[in-house]
Formats: sequence, structure tokens, C-alpha cells
Amino acid sequence: MKVSVIISYYKNKINLNLILKALQNQSETNFEVIVSEDDYNEDTFTFLENCKKDYNFPIKHTNQDKDVGFRKNMMLNKSTKLAQGYLLVFIDGDCVPHKHFIKAYIKNFEEDVMLKGRRVMLSERLTSKLKKTFNLKLLDLPNVLFSKSKKKKIGVYSPFLNLSYNSDKKWLLGCNWGISKKTIYKVNGFDEDYQRAAVGEDNDIEWRLKSIGVKGKSVKNKAIVYHLFHKEKYSKEDLLFNKQILKNKKLKKNYYCLNGLDKVT
Repeated sequence: MKVSVIISYYKNKINLNLILKALQNQSETNFEVIVSEDDYNEDTFTFLENCKKDYNFPIKHTNQDKDVGFRKNMMLNKSTKLAQGYLLVFIDGDCVPHKHFIKAYIKNFEEDVMLKGRRVMLSERLTSKLKKTFNLKLLDLPNVLFSKSKKKKIGVYSPFLNLSYNSDKKWLLGCNWGISKKTIYKVNGFDEDYQRAAVGEDNDIEWRLKSIGVKGKSVKNKAIVYHLFHKEKYSKEDLLFNKQILKNKKLKKNYYCLNGLDKVT
């Protein structure tokens, strides 16, 4: 089974470099990477062209024609169309995957099931050290446990024991989840009406997938990512604005979104 790892990326080459290095270190090698850039930046083209030879997986790149604000969902749809993998795995450009990340997604895959991962919230100090050294051993469990990171228990890798309960009730995080390409087409992908950060690429698509009978399955403590420290990039106003859009869509029961992979008139 081939996997397409889609990385939502915006203006941070150091983070992207760390993610690509972690993907090079994966125990499972049958995957491709799509850098889904919500921007137009010549520097990204140059960077990816120069580094492709250093990795044993193919790297594709999608981007905007120009940077006109938050259009993450538009880029996720472009990347979904480009993906050749049967299983799509979505991560954010500030999340570094554990070495068994892709292996866990393949092992836990089920048709018409959302796989929901979680993230360790790295401390500012550990994040800074990681960015300076690019030493992935800093993400070993003892280092994380003895840091001031949050949600450290997420970093306990448990491939055989299920450490999560009521997995279908765990909400989906856009920074770490997976589903088959076939299933995501059933709801027409991501709704491009969301043009502010905070809600849309996860809450909205989870609601629509559940509405057509897609179940959720936790891969907590199996498919682990380490979230690099940064300040919040969205406002309370953005959050409330998007929540109102979501509320209106639920009232209309638009499970198959109108502004998605295929535009519906």
C-alpha cells in the first residue's frame, strides 16, 4: 500500500527540513511526500530541488499562484488530487513525525475509517535545541519526559497495546490524521469556504465524514508527531468566525461540500 504524506507548509524551511529528515528516518519506506504550500515562494522551489537527491522518497510540491492569505484547504484539495497513494496522511508544517509514524498508519488502516493521531507539545527550549542541532535523538522519550514539554504521554510509543478509549469520540486534529483517498472524495474533500485559521480543515471535514457513516479510530501512542513550539497564529475572532460558518453548514446539512475537490454550482 502506497501512502501519500501531505505536509501543509508556510514559510518555515527549518521546520520543513526537520520533517523531511524525520521522514527519511522512517521504518516504512513505501510512501511519497507532497509539500502543500499555501504561498508562492521561489525559495521553496530552489530548496526542494536541491534537497530531493538526499531522500529515498519522491517529493512533490503544490503551491499558490500568489500569497493571498489563508487558503490551506484549497492547497489540501490540490494535494489530494495530485496524491498517488491509496492512503492519505495529513500533517502540519510544524509537526515532526516519530520514526514508526507511517508504519502505524499502514498497520491501522481500515477502509472508510478516519485514523486520528495526536501530538506531543514540545517545550520552547527543546524546540530551539532541535532546530539548532537537527538531532532527532532529542525526541527520544527520556529527553521529552525530562523537558517542560506538554502532553508527554502521547510520546509513549505503544504499537500493540491500545492506550486510548472511546476512540471515535476523540476529535480529529488536522495536524495528524489519515484516510483513504477514495473516502475523502465521498465528501468532496476540504471546504474552501474556510479562509481563516482555527476551524475548517479538521472540524468541518470530520463532521461531514461522520455524517456519511465514516467511523473514527485512534492511533494515539502509535502514529506520533512532535509539535514544534510557537505562539498561536490565529485570533479568537477567527475562531468565532469559522465556528459560525461551520454552524451554518451543519444546519444546511452540506455533507458533500460545494466548494471542494469539484466545484458544485
